[in-house]
Amino acid sequence: MAYETIDFKADGTVARITLNRPDRLNSFTAHMHEELRDALSRLGGARVLVLTGAGRGFCAGQDLNDRAVAPGEAVDLGTTVEGCWNPLVRTLASLSQPVIARVNGVAAGAGASLAMACDLVVAAKSAKFIQSFAAIGLVPDTGGSWHLTRHLGQARAMGLALTGEPLSAEQAADWGLIWKCVDDDRLDATVETLAEKLAAMPPLGLAAIKRMIRSSWGRSLDEELDLQRDEMRRLGFTEDYREGVAAFLEKRQATFTGR
Repeated sequence: MAYETIDFKADGTVARITLNRPDRLNSFTAHMHEELRDALSRLGGARVLVLTGAGRGFCAGQDLNDRAVAPGEAVDLGTTVEGCWNPLVRTLASLSQPVIARVNGVAAGAGASLAMACDLVVAAKSAKFIQSFAAIGLVPDTGGSWHLTRHLGQARAMGLALTGEPLSAEQAADWGLIWKCVDDDRLDATVETLAEKLAAMPPLGLAAIKRMIRSSWGRSLDEELDLQRDEMRRLGFTEDYREGVAAFLEKRQATFTGR
């Protein structure tokens, strides 16, 4: 299917979605949300998803020129959040595939929140994360307040959200907001290596890890221990576990089928 605002490739184990409005720093319109929603429903047999932006930026969040949020008009921003941004965050969290954000430049507003909503964030050293909501009288949406606080703690989350000061990719990695910061000329190779590594691993196990870590905030230690027992029991009966053990003992490369 041909898209106008994104580029989508899913012809192997690694699917790639590129936000493709570089003249607007890949800011979102309602149409882009529709196309991204469609692409996310077409991942097929892909085992990993890489999400990135075209041009010099990752994503500048919501396009304020979009008729649904145009400034100077009385608009219900809650409708846009509920109909577009919230479903996107929930979809990324519920995908069985690990989602890698390849942050090639500025990630601002909902664009910064979108990166944090992915499972792993690899950013170029020149990239910056900007909480631009307070400057226009809004709050960090697209899961921003939730992810910021859990990744960074209240003091740093509050400082970034209230001041809107840009956070460099290096500082973001040092603070634990993202997985890795690399030199700009190493971004593509680093993301490709990571995506290929994950695509070759047991998909059922990766999906279980993703579910458990994302939902662990809502469980007590006893509940987590019980869930670990249940998941180990379930995964221990899979063909992939048997293949992994056999490959280890036979000193060969494992081939996982997701069964």
